[in-house]
Amino acid sequence: MGLSRRGFLRLAATAAALPAPARFAHAQSYPERPVRVIVGQAAGSSSDLTARLIGQFASERLGQQFVVDVRPGAGGNIATEAAVNAPADGYTILLANAQNTINSALYQKLNFNFMHDIAPIAGIHQVPLVMVVHPSFPAKTVPEFIAYAKAHPGKINMASAGIGGPHHVSGELFKFMAGVDLVHVPYRGSTPAITDLLAGQVQVMFDVTPTSLPHIKAGNLRPLAVTTTQRVALIPDVPVMADYLPGYEASAWVGFGAPKSTPAAIIDTLNKEFNAALADATIKQRLNELGAVPMSANSPAAFAAFLRADAEKWAKVIAASGIKPG
Repeated sequence: MGLSRRGFLRLAATAAALPAPARFAHAQSYPERPVRVIVGQAAGSSSDLTARLIGQFASERLGQQFVVDVRPGAGGNIATEAAVNAPADGYTILLANAQNTINSALYQKLNFNFMHDIAPIAGIHQVPLVMVVHPSFPAKTVPEFIAYAKAHPGKINMASAGIGGPHHVSGELFKFMAGVDLVHVPYRGSTPAITDLLAGQVQVMFDVTPTSLPHIKAGNLRPLAVTTTQRVALIPDVPVMADYLPGYEASAWVGFGAPKSTPAAIIDTLNKEFNAALADATIKQRLNELGAVPMSANSPAAFAAFLRADAEKWAKVIAASGIKPG
């Protein structure tokens, strides 16, 4: 016997009234096949290593492989666009990082909107930056550096790993808050930038700690301050920038996101597993070895708030400094 329109609508209303677990029963068995993790940085990068580390942990707990798909290029935009356009079924997720929130202000014509099109899952870790100078530079503290820079406007070269990257915008934030004129010298990556800094071709750089720490320990670079709000355990004698510029804070970070319409039950499953990884002693140790500071357990909503605050900060810095994509 056929079903009348009124009967169909009654059944539809009944289904909609069912509790969420019944409506998303398919999510309860997730994952039923391998999960692809798209990474926008090169193989062997800290982002790639983090994706593999956390992915392996989740694989062992959930019984399905988390397969890393490395798609470098265009400041992470290639990878992000691929994730945005993937089916929102939980089987494609994105290893997001600080470049995503910077790019949301830096690029005006992308085929996606990271803040709108990616659903936050969880933040994983932050990576402090450290302001380092060549040992021959006359300033030994941040106040001395600021005084010297104001006395010599436009005479100090500031290296970065590329236009619009965390190194660059951290330096621009410093310039803005300190009121100094430094000449930005972009390189294609941290290695050539550090090489010229060690040779004295440039005088200062805001670099991520994993790259700078060996040179600091060897006495080849002088650290003036770290950019996070707390001191870094591996260089505990180096003060934080906020001691001299109240409110200053900058860091690279890594986290996970998914296409925006991914079911909430799947987002919650992944969030639970990633937070379990953050509580694991072995994972914490490995992240520390990568020069990272593991985040505390965080919800998708908390990570979303973190992303909004980060994007708003860099949007202001980019607007004030006039940075354009390279």
